Amino acid sequence: MKKIICIANQKGGVGKTTTAINLSASLAAAEKRTLLIDCDPQGNATNGVGIDKEAVKEKNLYHALIDKVPIEETVFSTDIPTLDVVPSNQNLIGVEVEFVSLQERETRLKKILKGIDPAYEYIIIDCPPSLGFLTVNSLVASDHLIIPLQCEYFALEGLGQLLKTMKLVQARLNPTLALAGILLTMFDTRNRLSHRVAEEVNKYFGSQVFKTIIPRNVRLSESPSHGLPIILYDINSRGALSYMNLAREILENGRI
Repeated sequence: MKKIICIANQKGGVGKTTTAINLSASLAAAEKRTLLIDCDPQGNATNGVGIDKEAVKEKNLYHALIDKVPIEETVFSTDIPTLDVVPSNQNLIGVEVEFVSLQERETRLKKILKGIDPAYEYIIIDCPPSLGFLTVNSLVASDHLIIPLQCEYFALEGLGQLLKTMKLVQARLNPTLALAGILLTMFDTRNRLSHRVAEEVNKYFGSQVFKTIIPRNVRLSESPSHGLPIILYDINSRGALSYMNLAREILENGRI
């Protein structure tokens, strides 16, 4: 049975898309058939796995959401045989306006995912940096939520609002949604602040924090510009090892 994981944080620049791309790639490398869904109009996850946003402008997530094409026709392969992607581009911005008067609009993504190949073991959804229509749809469609949290000064800013939104979704739209964990990202071992933030997050959230911590890593930052997940760009980098450890933690510890 497939597991649907939403990667969300309304704060931008926290490593959300980096996590979506590289967790997907690491699960696929572990021979788990994985689908990455780019639910962000910026389309960074699309580019990050080597798909040209212009090449898919007639068939992407937007067209599936408006029932122009079936979801299975928007699935594209990547350089990793066990990893596919449903791409997006800026057209996705229009969904918020187009669906404003639509009944049950919060369940739109959940409904179209029923048409996805049941052979997928993991579906990873990359959300936009907001708590709007697309993120709510992703939460409603998902079994689990992973929250990337950067090890910087304003790390906890907005986290309470996201957790509140998750509880509202649980109460009204998706009672089975569970917090898989908080993932510390952009950790700099030389920076005292990174250590303080990590200590504070662990103090408040305890076992809800993943043991794996994603470091600041130049190779990890470079890989999206080459359209490659980090395990294809530089498998020996600290960034690649960290995301492979995260996938291992998810698979072996039964977190998800």
